[in-house]
Amino acid sequence: MTENNTIWAHSPAKTEVADDVIFVDLLRCTGCWTCSLSCMTGNGLKDGQYFVNVRTLGSGEGIDRPAGVWPDLHMSWMPYYTHNCIKCKPRTDAGELPYCVKNCPNKALAYGADAVEKIEAARARGARIYQLPAWEHSKEGIIYASPDREII
Repeated sequence: MTENNTIWAHSPAKTEVADDVIFVDLLRCTGCWTCSLSCMTGNGLKDGQYFVNVRTLGSGEGIDRPAGVWPDLHMSWMPYYTHNCIKCKPRTDAGELPYCVKNCPNKALAYGADAVEKIEAARARGARIYQLPAWEHSKEGIIYASPDREII
């Protein structure tokens, strides 16, 4: 497996994590789209132009459609960073957080050194730590933690 197709089944060592990493804790994400909208507004993007999209992990039939059969319905969300994402480089160079991280109301996102700590905490609680594979055409340096327990 090439380095571009890496999917970690374990938390990467601190030395494997870049300084500009964004960490996404899927257990905390509620699908509110604040990350996406704050990025779009803060970076002056046109309406409908997104560097961050939010995928609904449910039935696959559209946005916010749960999987399962009543009364056993379930869904979750995953912020997806496109390859166009700049990780708010001008902001981070000035010591500020990327718009998505700064504005996440549920603290599902972390950046830099804080992200490294949260990756280790997620691993300790039993979460699966991974990056999306290259065929997803997503931004490099985004690390996800899958829920370590079933979402109710």
